[in-house]
Amino acid sequence: MSEWLVLSIAMAAACAVVLSIAFFNHRRIGDNDDPNETPDVIEYMTMMIGVIYAIVLGLAIAGVWEGRGAAQEYVRQEAQALHEVSVRSEVYPVEVRKKIRADVDAYVTYVVRTEWAEMAESGTLTDHGGELLERIRRDVTDYDPQTDHEGQAYQPLVDQVAAVDDARSSRGAGAGATMPGVVWFGLIAGALVTVGLIFTLQIRRSFREMLLAGLFSALIAFLLFLIWDFDAPFGRGFSATAEPFLSQFPHLGLGD
Repeated sequence: MSEWLVLSIAMAAACAVVLSIAFFNHRRIGDNDDPNETPDVIEYMTMMIGVIYAIVLGLAIAGVWEGRGAAQEYVRQEAQALHEVSVRSEVYPVEVRKKIRADVDAYVTYVVRTEWAEMAESGTLTDHGGELLERIRRDVTDYDPQTDHEGQAYQPLVDQVAAVDDARSSRGAGAGATMPGVVWFGLIAGALVTVGLIFTLQIRRSFREMLLAGLFSALIAFLLFLIWDFDAPFGRGFSATAEPFLSQFPHLGLGD
């Protein structure tokens, strides 16, 4: 059973229960009942719906903002680990050290100039980026340390390559949209209901009331746009940036 079918059944059941209770309660009330003596629930319901929707909006914004922050942290960890691989290879012979650093530079250049755009567009990593990372792994793991000093540096280098791989995988996992479709359905439906309830309060055509109604609607539209923009950590306006790569590898001139 799909989640949309479960959602439809749950919503229909909730409406049916409430309407049934209201119908039978209305039939039980006598003819001499004066509705003016009971409090009007319209304003109370409008207020509660607005409060509930505000909480949902706040949770959604916090969720996508946290996702964006996590995506930026993965980029920082990946760049830092690559920098450590490049620096710690200093203890190796010249030929090995040059090979490691050249492959690290090639990987960073490819990620910033090619894979970043692909990731922003499709939300996935590229196979070639994985191949370049595998070259770095082979450079580090295939070398047989010849001295104690090289042997002491070997395992930390292997660990840093593993950290790069882990950060890269996390970056790829967080590249796509994070908000499920059912959540977007709730956000949009809630916005329509919340704005629509304005008209149950007998809004007039005075300038002040029309201005407030317009500003309220514009605020909700802005918050929904904010959620949509943050929902793709690498693909839209307020997205994570490649700045950690640029700052750790300034000699590549990738920011030019």
